[in-house]
Amino acid sequence: MASANQIKQLVRHFTKRDDSRFLSVVMQIAAHEARIGHTKFAEELRTLVETAKLSLANNSSQDAMPTALTPNTSRIDLGNSTDLFSVSHPTVKLQDIFLSSSTEIRIKRFLEENRNSKKIRQFGLTPRRHLLLFGPPGTGKTMTASVVAHELHLPLFTVRMDSLMTKFMGETSAKLRSIFEYIRSHKGVYLFDEFDTIGSKRSVTNDVGEVRRVLNTFLQLLDEHVSDSLIISATNHKEILDHALYRRFDDVIEYHNPYVNNIQSLIESRFITFDLNVYDWPDISKAAEGLSYAEVVKSCDDSIKFAIINNQRTVEQGLLKEMLSERSSYNN
Repeated sequence: MASANQIKQLVRHFTKRDDSRFLSVVMQIAAHEARIGHTKFAEELRTLVETAKLSLANNSSQDAMPTALTPNTSRIDLGNSTDLFSVSHPTVKLQDIFLSSSTEIRIKRFLEENRNSKKIRQFGLTPRRHLLLFGPPGTGKTMTASVVAHELHLPLFTVRMDSLMTKFMGETSAKLRSIFEYIRSHKGVYLFDEFDTIGSKRSVTNDVGEVRRVLNTFLQLLDEHVSDSLIISATNHKEILDHALYRRFDDVIEYHNPYVNNIQSLIESRFITFDLNVYDWPDISKAAEGLSYAEVVKSCDDSIKFAIINNQRTVEQGLLKEMLSERSSYNN
């Protein structure tokens, strides 16, 4: 529960209409609740804060919100940006994500350039702002966007592809233009997940050539992007991306399933608060071979839940191996 001091702060900030500090105190309470095991309540508080922040952003900018016109002058309005974005304020740190050494070096470089953006711009240069991430599902692409947002103290806006893509000719391109206007006026990290939806090769045709039109619009908008907002695109299907995209991104980074020498560290990180008894790590690594980071984590969590339900204080090697093998069978 909130401390007496936090309650006083909430009342003080509320009476002063200081929304930013009021929500900051709520986030402190959420963090405390998470630490003492009240994870569901903590997540509910975080969700309420995220919704409130987005609502405040919409209210402050709605009058000035840019619009975009399609070729036939149809009006697309981003007044309610929740239609095209979901917003969050991630708490995932760089140390919380498992990456290959080469990938971690490139992500650190991206972060350092943006932490020193003013210094870089003084010399007429531009820090890296556009990332293209590709690789199998569950390897950390989406989590990387969360890490970047947290490390740079920026909100994370995830573009809703189901709302962006429409069946009406020209409307998707118009929505893209509106999104980039929003990106220009609202600094943050913008994630285009499942990017192959709009980035597929222009040789893929349909009756009206809408695929080519949408991709051409995105390429043009990315070329014209000059704000301090960061754009991260992620896909599981690099092979269908148009090659013109690669030179538009400052970094194109490939993600892999965990290497054998990473599996032990990954598993041990999930057992910080629960005992694990493994006597043959090569056997466990073999059982986890071919699984993504997310799948290994789920297997660990499944074994912990099984132990809790059965009043066991330790996860034994046999149980963990069984959960890993079960997860592997899904891929066969």
